[in-house]
Amino acid sequence: MSTHASGNTSSVRARDLGLAFDSQPGTRNAITDVPGFTVGTVTICEGDNVRTGVTALLPRGASGVGAAVAAGLHSQNGNGELTGAHWVNESGSLNTPIMITNTHAVGTVHRGVIEWVATHHGPAAAQWLLPVVGETWDGYLNDINGPHVQVAHAFAALDAASADGALEGSVGGGTGMNCYGLKGGNGTASRLVRFAGVEYHVGVFLQANFGRRNELQYRGRPVGRFLSSPCPLETDDWFSQDRRFAGAGSCIGVVATDAPLLPDQLRALARRVTHGLARTGTAGSHFSGDVFLAVSTANVGQLDSSFPNGTESLRSMDFVPWGCIDAFFDAVVEASEEAVWNALVANETMVGREGHRSVALDHDELRSLLG
Repeated sequence: MSTHASGNTSSVRARDLGLAFDSQPGTRNAITDVPGFTVGTVTICEGDNVRTGVTALLPRGASGVGAAVAAGLHSQNGNGELTGAHWVNESGSLNTPIMITNTHAVGTVHRGVIEWVATHHGPAAAQWLLPVVGETWDGYLNDINGPHVQVAHAFAALDAASADGALEGSVGGGTGMNCYGLKGGNGTASRLVRFAGVEYHVGVFLQANFGRRNELQYRGRPVGRFLSSPCPLETDDWFSQDRRFAGAGSCIGVVATDAPLLPDQLRALARRVTHGLARTGTAGSHFSGDVFLAVSTANVGQLDSSFPNGTESLRSMDFVPWGCIDAFFDAVVEASEEAVWNALVANETMVGREGHRSVALDHDELRSLLG
C-alpha cells in the first residue's frame, strides 16, 4: 500500500492572497473548529496513472462513532452517490463516519468502514450498519477503473482523523479532482454564530470537482474568463466525442455545527451550500452530482435507538427557533464560498493518467486580476 498525506504544502489559503470574505471564521477556519469534529486523509499517488484517495470525517471523533448525530441531506443534482442517504432522510440522523472518495471506489470504502467499526466499535456493528460514503469523479487524472483504493486505505484515513486533519487541495478523496477547469480538491472554512449568549461554530468541508473555467467568479468579477493559463480539462482531445463532459463534475459538501438543530433545520442548512457555490459562478451541470449533508453534534444521546438503562422513556431536544436560523444560513453560504476558493488556492499543477494535466490557479495572476 503506497500512500502519503499531503496537500496544502505551502499553507497558502484564499485570504492570504487578499481575497475578502464575510463574517468571522473560527480559529482554524475549518470544519474542525466544531468541537470534537475530526478529519483524516489518505492520498494515493502511484506511478503515472494513480491520483486518488480517501477522506474520513468523524462528527464526534473516533470515540463518538456509534452515537447518533442529527443530520439532514440535500441533493442539488443527483448524478452522484451518497450511500446511507435513505436512512439519513428517514431517521434524521447518522451514527457512522462520513467518507468521501472517487466514484468507483465507493464500494471498497463502504466495506472498509464496516470492518473499521466492527474492529473498534463492536457493539455499533452488532446488528447492521449503513455507512455514509460520497464520491466525485477523478477519471481525468486517475485510473479510476483500477482497484487502487483498498479497504486498508479507509482504515488508514479513519485512524488518521484529528482536529488538524482537514487538509486542503490535492489530498485524500480530493487528490485527483478539478474545479473550474483548474486543479481542485478539498476546501474547508468555518464561521462563528452567536445565539442566546452562546458562540456556536458552523464548518463546511467540500470535495470540489465542478464548474467550467469561464464561470469562475469572485464577488461578481468574471475571473475565469481572464486567466491566461491553459485549460486542458476543457480542450483535451479526450473529450472530442462529447464536449458536454469537459468541465462537468461534482461536489460533495459536509456542513457541521455544534448548534442544536433539528433534522429539518439541517436539511435547510445543507440546501444553503448551493448558494455558496453559486457565488463562485457555477450554475450546476446536468452531469454534476452535487450532494450536501449537514450534521449537528449537539443533543448528545437524544437520537440514539438504545436506552442505556434498559428503560424506555421520552426524550427531548434543544433547538434554535426557526425564526432565528438565518444567521446559520448565512454562515453556511459564506463558508461554502470560501471553501471553494481555498480548494483552488491550496494546489499545484498535477499530471496524471495518460499524461493528462490539470493546471493550478496562478496566485500572482489572481492578485493582478483582482487588483
